[in-house]
Amino acid sequence: MEKKIEETREFLQTIGMPKAQQADICCYVILAMAGVKPDMSWSEATNEWIRIHDIIQFVNAFYGMSYAENSRETFRKQALHRFRTAALIEDNGKATNSPNYRYRLTEETVQILRTMGTPKWRESIKRFLCYHEKLIDLYASKKKMTMMPVNINGESFKFSTGKHNELQKAIIEEFAPRFAPNSECLYVGDTIEKDLVKNVEKLKELGFEITLHDKMPDVVLYREDKDWIYFVESVTSVGPMDPKRILEIEEMTKDVTAGKIFVTAFLDFKTYKKFAEELAWETEVWIAEMPEHMIHLNGDKFMGPR
Repeated sequence: MEKKIEETREFLQTIGMPKAQQADICCYVILAMAGVKPDMSWSEATNEWIRIHDIIQFVNAFYGMSYAENSRETFRKQALHRFRTAALIEDNGKATNSPNYRYRLTEETVQILRTMGTPKWRESIKRFLCYHEKLIDLYASKKKMTMMPVNINGESFKFSTGKHNELQKAIIEEFAPRFAPNSECLYVGDTIEKDLVKNVEKLKELGFEITLHDKMPDVVLYREDKDWIYFVESVTSVGPMDPKRILEIEEMTKDVTAGKIFVTAFLDFKTYKKFAEELAWETEVWIAEMPEHMIHLNGDKFMGPR
């Protein structure tokens, strides 16, 4: 039984399926769709049309598992959807909620499986990979395509996608030109590549103590003409400029003589409202959906006729 699972895993690995699609549940799906029981030879593999219900029944009956009917969604999302993208399986074109909706292994896939453990195995895999992009490469190129271009200090960089980075992009491209004109970005992190830009020399020159990434504000800007340094937190779910955060930054910048400006940036007003009560006095708020405006939590500093 274990041997069949490992052989299936090797197959999935060889054709370039991502790690998550080499899990046991994915191996069981291939075995059930090929109708291969533990004591059968791969040469007996078939590709009958099959429902998720049938896959679960097969796995429970012949591989000693106890998957419940309500695990169908896991089978669909983790295995079947991915296998269809990689052209390992096909569906019969019916509506997904139809009782007649079925999947089967493609003719090519079943042919490869039948050669498992024979001299023809390598050749059939090679032929398959010639005509099919490995799913792992497909996902990698998709990831590259969805990177967000961002212009930092006149240079082009790429942020990985996600709300946090979307907001950081807005801070650099929308907030900085309006409220920190001619400033230089000394630090910005990316959710995947932790220190995308980090001008250690300049930060040290300003008296900054370079600490671990998780203590750094999301974006640090420096405006030389005013000798102002902006500490900006990009807040989508956690981490506004609350009193505790101010103390942390003050601690790591105790030798910085430049004027310090603390800013919390939000994508929208709704998120700002969620955090409004936590924000520290003497700080600023910028909301990306209203880029022309700032909210100053600064007492009487800006009081007076306009």
